[in-house]
Amino acid sequence: MTVGGTVSAFPLLISATSLANAGRLEEAAQQVIAHLRTCPNEPQGLAKLGEIAMLLGALGQSEHFLRRALAAGSRDVQVRRHLASVLNQQERLDEAAALFAALETEIDDPVIPAMHALILDKLGHNADAQAIQQRLAEQHGDKPHHWIAYGHSLRAAGEVDAAIAAYRNAIAADDECGEAWWALANIKSRVLTDADVDHMQRMIGIAIDVRNSAPLHFALARALHDRGRYREAFDHYEQGNQQRADDIGYDARELTAEVAEVEAAVDPAFVARLGAEPVGDAVPVFIVSLPRSGSTLLEQMLGSHPAIEPVGELPYAPAILRGAMEMATRRGKVTVPQLIAQIPDAAAAAMGQDYLRRAALHRKTDRGYFIDKLPHNWSNILFIRRILPQAKFLDIRRDAMDCCFSNFSQSFSRAHASSFRLADIGQCYTDYVRMMAHLDRVAPTLVHHIDYEAMVADPEAQLRPALGYLGLDWDPALLEFHKLDRVVRTPSSEQVRRPLNRDGMDVWKPYAEWLGPLRDALGPLAR
Repeated sequence: MTVGGTVSAFPLLISATSLANAGRLEEAAQQVIAHLRTCPNEPQGLAKLGEIAMLLGALGQSEHFLRRALAAGSRDVQVRRHLASVLNQQERLDEAAALFAALETEIDDPVIPAMHALILDKLGHNADAQAIQQRLAEQHGDKPHHWIAYGHSLRAAGEVDAAIAAYRNAIAADDECGEAWWALANIKSRVLTDADVDHMQRMIGIAIDVRNSAPLHFALARALHDRGRYREAFDHYEQGNQQRADDIGYDARELTAEVAEVEAAVDPAFVARLGAEPVGDAVPVFIVSLPRSGSTLLEQMLGSHPAIEPVGELPYAPAILRGAMEMATRRGKVTVPQLIAQIPDAAAAAMGQDYLRRAALHRKTDRGYFIDKLPHNWSNILFIRRILPQAKFLDIRRDAMDCCFSNFSQSFSRAHASSFRLADIGQCYTDYVRMMAHLDRVAPTLVHHIDYEAMVADPEAQLRPALGYLGLDWDPALLEFHKLDRVVRTPSSEQVRRPLNRDGMDVWKPYAEWLGPLRDALGPLAR
């Protein structure tokens, strides 16, 4: 990322900009600090330090210096743009939305309203977001990403035919755009034609950028799967995943080590010290799982209960934890269990209130319970329990081979980096099961477990005990979940609008002969 700004009057800032543009961010920061020693509170230096901190991922420090630059008199609109970006990365969505809305009136750059629309969509203001995305798509029809964003918004609202048309418009603008092809392939109905298959094969031959070629491989694989051409499909799944894995450099050993530390550090006494006094009146229900485990279906079913409001995947628990870790590591190296053990009661309560305030931005009712279904919160359970003692946790588990292969065959972003190698996703599943087993040993009532396959076969038998764990009575509305009218932003958005079915079960079996690395990683969890 290029670091800009007007710094011509200050040689050290010119040097810092050159270093930052060369990727030498730590050295660049030292140049800016040297400048600020001689020119304390100088706005350009403060802004530059905030920008470099943002690139380093030190979001709290970045915000601090950007705000100091504004307080010192900076009138550079880019400072507020960087601040808006930092707030968005911190998942402080209401503050970020307000800043981007103001910037829209000052900067003629479609990136600004696009970011504003993205944040509005995350906040649940879908109609407002969709109106901006439609305008951008129509005004900048040669830019496929505007059509894709508009299509995603339409699909989440259940307007699948209109979403398909938007994705087709993106392909018409740039037929090499892998994300647009994957968006079509990821729709549950089979919309890709034989002509599309031929077209994608030609595009894969010329795509250079991995951001295009990887999702093209996934899209072609899905189309070939639908045609029963499993050997060819697996080859493309493997190539798409390999490109993503090479680009990201995920190390599965880090998660294994984190789970091992939890096993070593967390015992019943640790759990007992987490606190018991509720924060606020609402009861957040966290559905935790690996991706592609049925969490969207479970949320849709439980969200049909008159006491429960479903609000989707909220990013706030990981964001608050990330901020706490950034503060703690300024004093030295610290692990998550160590952080949890040292959070004072007042600070924990403040973080819990912060979570509830942000979650309230998504709520449309005053029901006593609401669901946050961000899957990866399975690794954040202890932190969440520390800041929200009244929180409830529902773990939904899908058959290991089905779950892991479903992850491998999904064109995920780096947020799900374990999915890009069969051995890595198998190890992630194993670590997740280890974590749940350890929590069951040290805190047997902390997490309630639901079997996905059993829920599909006999939903009431699985959901009655889950409601009992929440302290709620059975309601037959749970069996009419497909009638619930709400925006769903996950790959399962069409599936949860249909009655229960066995689609997605045994999806791995046509590929069984090529899944040896997955089976080896899963060990006894495989079948």
